Amino acid sequence: MLGSKGLNVATYSSFFIALNPRYNTNMKIGEALVKEGLITRQQLSLALDRQVVFGGRIGTNLLELKVLDENDFTRFLSKYFDTPAVTGEVLTSIPREVLYSISRELIEKYKILPVKKDHRRLHTAMLNPRDIQEIDELRFITGFDIIPLVIAEIRLFYALEKFYGIRSGSRYASFFHHAGSEIETPDSVDQIKVAFLKAGDIEEIGDILIRAASKIAHRVALFNIRNAKISAWKTKGLAIEGFECPEGGIPLFSMVLKGRKYYRGPVHDEPANRSLVRMLAGTPQDVLILPITTKEEVTALLFINKGGDATLDANVVFLSRLASAASCAFEILTLKRRMSEI
Repeated sequence: MLGSKGLNVATYSSFFIALNPRYNTNMKIGEALVKEGLITRQQLSLALDRQVVFGGRIGTNLLELKVLDENDFTRFLSKYFDTPAVTGEVLTSIPREVLYSISRELIEKYKILPVKKDHRRLHTAMLNPRDIQEIDELRFITGFDIIPLVIAEIRLFYALEKFYGIRSGSRYASFFHHAGSEIETPDSVDQIKVAFLKAGDIEEIGDILIRAASKIAHRVALFNIRNAKISAWKTKGLAIEGFECPEGGIPLFSMVLKGRKYYRGPVHDEPANRSLVRMLAGTPQDVLILPITTKEEVTALLFINKGGDATLDANVVFLSRLASAASCAFEILTLKRRMSEI
């Protein structure tokens, strides 16, 4: 039996890899990267040692160590597997009907991402496009002819959280947050603006806003501000029916109302927040509350949260633009009504 005394990380790394077939595969990829001249053998050793401690695939650890560029690694994967690779640019234009062409349960179980659909052929990003057994299982279950594509683990897991709320660890979101990278939602801001302009009433604007925000986070809500009260309006993923409080009843809401600026941060379990904590069934660590204004007055609040300690990442910019577009839509609707009354 191996004792802990005198067993350094490098020795344990070699022992761990020898016992784990998946890490053997990672070792082969690592050796191929060295052969291609993309990394040095010392960098490979550092990444393998890190992999033992933090998990993840070899590519993820090399990217986190900043010894390899994601684009270079993606090109390498395409060459190594002799399979087209999915890049960050491709992920910005996946149609909604493709993203939801198979169930979330299958996507989570097999760690795959639908990218393109052509009749009964489904081009699918996966970590190992040579896994024939997995591809056959997916063909049988889905009824699609699965065309495998390769994708970097760090990019795949980030996309799964963005599009489906499937969390694989904060490290994947953090990597792209620090790198300043962002996956846009399936509907661009311009498309949403057009939808706002076509809206016939306030209810339709609210519905568009909720749908767009829910593609970022699975818990979103709109609150009305009327007669010095904050009351429930529309929601997806939260039980807000019947919720009502005075404008100054919840400090976080009051802060946004008074400053006309968004709040981002945790919800603390304190007496003034009790009604909010009950509604959220907990104290999430990253919520976003955005003001919706009409005639320079805050008339609604957009609340977004993923639950627990999940983070919203770089999408705060997108959501802020969404709230601003909604504010303009409400103003335009008011002007249209006034015009019709002349």
